[in-house]
Amino acid sequence: MKKLQITLVSLSTILLASCLPGVHEEPSPFKPVATIQDVMQSIIDPNIDFVWNSVATVSTADGIEEKRPQTNEEWQVIKQHALTVLEAGNLLVMAGRPVAGTGANTSSGGAELSAGDIQHLIDANRGEFVAKAHGLHAAMQQVIAAIDKQDVEEFEKAGSQVEHACEQCHSQFWYPNDQRPQ
Repeated sequence: MKKLQITLVSLSTILLASCLPGVHEEPSPFKPVATIQDVMQSIIDPNIDFVWNSVATVSTADGIEEKRPQTNEEWQVIKQHALTVLEAGNLLVMAGRPVAGTGANTSSGGAELSAGDIQHLIDANRGEFVAKAHGLHAAMQQVIAAIDKQDVEEFEKAGSQVEHACEQCHSQFWYPNDQRPQ
């Protein structure tokens, strides 16, 4: 009798468990078309260049020229570019986005990996790749905070953090075998 009770309880538990909603993954609502290379070249690079070039010290024959945003409107334009970079970091980590198109060249020098090798590294270390993209996101939030304060010194410090975040990702996934000093 005891065996029958244990069997019935076990069977009931199994049947109840099978009725519970299972853990099932919803398909992604996103339909990425651009590759990571496309996002970098078409969205991140031109926008971060605009942000970085908005503050500069230039030495000319006439002396030193300081380029700084002067008006609220100039700061707002910089913020638009910075927000684009910040949000593009989210695009980098969307599931299903390949590194590059078929036959695309991801190397401009000997130390850089092929698209297939980069894809393999990202796939094998997905959590680290996402963490690096989140590092870019956090650094860009610092840039935007400096823009909101219109604080050039803080803006430059935050820009250094962005450069560091970019380099951390690139040195792990794009050119991990580069022998240049860090």
